[in-house]
Amino acid sequence: MGLAAARGLEPADTVFSGGVVFNPFACTWERVDFAVKDGYVVGLGDYHGKQEYDLDGAYVVPGLIDAHVHIESSLLTPAEYARLVLAHGTTTVIADPHEIANVCGAPGIEYLLAEAARTPLDILMMLPSCVPATPLDAGGAVLTADDLARFRGRAGVIGLAEVMNVPGVLTGDPGLRAKIDLFEIIDGHAPLLSGRDLNAYIYAGVQSDHECTTFAEAREKLLRGMYIMIREGSTEQNLRDLLPLVDACTAARCCFATDDRHADMLAREGHIDDCIRKAVACGLEIEQALRMATLSAAGRFGLHDRGAIAPGRLADFCIVDDPDRFRVVRTFKRGVEVVDVGYHPPACPAAPLRVRVPEPGDIRITGRGEARVIGIVPGQIVTRDLRYTVDATAIPDTDRDILKAVVTDRYRAGGSGVGLVQGFGLQEGALAGSVSHDSHNIVAVGVDDGEIIRAIGEVVRLGGGLVVVSGGDVTALPLECAGLMSALPHEEVVGCLGALREHARRLGAVENPFMYLSFLALTVIPEVRVTERGVFDVLAFEDVPLFCD
Repeated sequence: MGLAAARGLEPADTVFSGGVVFNPFACTWERVDFAVKDGYVVGLGDYHGKQEYDLDGAYVVPGLIDAHVHIESSLLTPAEYARLVLAHGTTTVIADPHEIANVCGAPGIEYLLAEAARTPLDILMMLPSCVPATPLDAGGAVLTADDLARFRGRAGVIGLAEVMNVPGVLTGDPGLRAKIDLFEIIDGHAPLLSGRDLNAYIYAGVQSDHECTTFAEAREKLLRGMYIMIREGSTEQNLRDLLPLVDACTAARCCFATDDRHADMLAREGHIDDCIRKAVACGLEIEQALRMATLSAAGRFGLHDRGAIAPGRLADFCIVDDPDRFRVVRTFKRGVEVVDVGYHPPACPAAPLRVRVPEPGDIRITGRGEARVIGIVPGQIVTRDLRYTVDATAIPDTDRDILKAVVTDRYRAGGSGVGLVQGFGLQEGALAGSVSHDSHNIVAVGVDDGEIIRAIGEVVRLGGGLVVVSGGDVTALPLECAGLMSALPHEEVVGCLGALREHARRLGAVENPFMYLSFLALTVIPEVRVTERGVFDVLAFEDVPLFCD
């Protein structure tokens, strides 16, 4: 107990003196000493400790919190992910193991919980609500309310993650209702939802949303009582559009989330510290940005043991060079400076690929007329339902940037679905990967059927991975861990991603092509997608033919 230390009757473990401390309760800075015992702040002011740590005028900020992330989407195992983000001042992440759960089921959640225990980073879990994402999707597992109930009360499990089956919520699906009833903290996932349906979604118990892409959408949801997570990932770049929502009154209801950020972006640009810098560059006051990154995120999840340097809260904080530049120079967890212990080979969950690599006849399309084309939206994961007059014999149409997209069943040696996509920019070759939200079938895009088939075959040969092929050249990142994460050190993963990006760039590809590729099959984000069954209309919530005629 630290009560005696808090009263000054006995020495604290450590006193941090001479720092300029950010106070998120008042959004002010205070030059004040603070004392730590047993990993918690016991008080601010004049204290004595067994150890003294002179901060020498440095700026001190509570540990940063990511309000919604899929660690698997970094392509790193949890320990390697933690090595990266701890160095950027993040001490807590709210993780949704939705990706690995769709591949491995409950054992995938167990894997992430076990791996979380190997790192000083606090990885708190929101259990995946929709495995599979929709009743039409067929991934590697199905998780019922009974399956989730076995995790309730486990250390590190705090709530129910993004409820993306919006039709199920609105129609009162009993299985989904049973999942919502398990928890008090419920995250949402409702892109473009508005009006009475939004009211009903919130009435059902959903409390937050991270899928807003416009100010109007975010404002309506905030005014109806939702927490708004402002997302800035590798492709989901919503910060600039949503930031006008934040002011002194609304900052308590807004926080930052990265959701899906590849390892190379984490290494190159940072994590929540990057969101803070970008927010300030867009005109937000640094104090409001810091509140969002600390106390606001902690408050949304009822984490009253963190989010501020205050009595009774974890001594999680980072030292920054100055508030305007906001470059993290040291990170402390429970009052102890975080030291990178280096790479340790991880355990990897088994997730065999049962794939029948398509033959040319499996992905051939025929017909002529008005076709549905998936339109990539730069900086977003939403797509557009574009209509073009297409002659199947003239695909690929590189002049109009209309290419073939293929999704191949990875679980049951089933078939392949084919669609058309605009926006990848490829002039030759093909891309393929085993990261394909949310079912994580194998997805490929290319300008030649033979190259598409070869790229899919390479992914299978690797046991999961990301691949670029062109002619005789192959560039790859193996993803041995469930086909989602690499067993390599983060430095090597970043290097492989750089090589993939450069190879794809030489073929004419858009920036971050593998992030766009990974969302082509996501049937819960408007407007149109491609699955192993073929083209899927998200708004109509049904499979549709490629040609409209």
